Amino acid sequence: MKRIKLEKQHYQWGLTAFLVIVCCVLAFFAIYRFDVIQRFFTFALNVLAPFIYGLVMAYLICPIYNATVRGTYSLLNRGEMKLKHDMGISKGVGTVLSVALILVVLAGVFWMIIPGLVNSIINVVEILPSGVHKLNLWVDAKMTNLPIAQETIDKWMDSLTDKAIEFATNTILPHSQSLAAGVSQGVIGAVGFMMDFVIGIIISVYFLNSKDTFLAQIKKFIVANFKERTVEEIFSGASYTNKTFGGFISGKIIDSVIIGIICFLVMSVFGWEYSLLISCIVGITNIIPFFGPFIGAIPSTLLLILVNPMHALYFVIFVLILQQFDGNILGPKILGDSTGLESFWVLFAVLVGGGLFGFIGMVIGIPVFAVIYYYAGRSLNRKLERKGFSTDLKDYRIDPYRTKPAKTKKRRRFSLKKKEGTDSDDN
Repeated sequence: MKRIKLEKQHYQWGLTAFLVIVCCVLAFFAIYRFDVIQRFFTFALNVLAPFIYGLVMAYLICPIYNATVRGTYSLLNRGEMKLKHDMGISKGVGTVLSVALILVVLAGVFWMIIPGLVNSIINVVEILPSGVHKLNLWVDAKMTNLPIAQETIDKWMDSLTDKAIEFATNTILPHSQSLAAGVSQGVIGAVGFMMDFVIGIIISVYFLNSKDTFLAQIKKFIVANFKERTVEEIFSGASYTNKTFGGFISGKIIDSVIIGIICFLVMSVFGWEYSLLISCIVGITNIIPFFGPFIGAIPSTLLLILVNPMHALYFVIFVLILQQFDGNILGPKILGDSTGLESFWVLFAVLVGGGLFGFIGMVIGIPVFAVIYYYAGRSLNRKLERKGFSTDLKDYRIDPYRTKPAKTKKRRRFSLKKKEGTDSDDN
């Protein structure tokens, strides 16, 4: 009996077939039992929440930490006398200042905003019945010359009131126990979030002081397992990803803070109600690209309508002007071209990110899509270069507005510019 000799390629084919079968089984399980996968990821995110908070905080304050460590180290080594643990002292100073900055910012925000927000919410609850009554009187006064419209609005208001009473009687009261349980779970969730946040601050300290070691280990792993050209591409892509995320997130936060401050100053000057509460809403929702201004303006306008409808109208006009200023002047100055995406892809990234991951997805959807767009474009350019074609987008643009159509009815062949130095289509 002849013995079959297995070559190395046979083992490779067998391993490839095995991996393909395993991937197919995992894909079928993920589709068929998606709810199990979703619960698993939810559980994993809850467990890893302190590490996620710590990593995010460490990423945001990393530039401050690096600048402090660099400045302290150069200060300690300015003279002829050098300390033995100069780098350790520099990192300690950078860590203390970075964490202190986080605590000071949070304390300042809570001290300035929370009391005002509480008072505003209490005032809203107190004036809600009288505000609705005043709104009805204002509508009636405006509709005195339009009896048909007034009758229609009265019927609509009566129907809305009846539905609200019916909803409270048939839905809220029978489920009061479940609502109480939901409130208690919300309180427990808030306490858990605060605990995770405090632990995240501690973890961020370890991230900051160990990031150089982590980066060295990652680089060592990549260099050991990939080819030299692949290593260069990975490092280039990682640098672009860091630049895109860092520039967009930090710039968007600064932009939103400035917009909130401008909104507060203008509302205070004109004497509009709930300036602090509305400015917080406008500033926070402004973090969401494209849709943020509208999301923040809607509840703010409804709040002002209960107090003074004319102030609500002025506020809408002011928000439109403010967002034009932000979109055309302030935003481009702060963010610049940090993503390189066109308006259509910005809208696409916000909608898809929000649909998949909610508020967080709407915030980080643009930088994530920008990175994907960058990698896809770079891969496409490499394929064009291998074929010898140009990678300039202008060479592929067809302008039917300024180019006269050909008079001949013959079918035109598609042609492209070849890169210089290529004579054949085989490259």
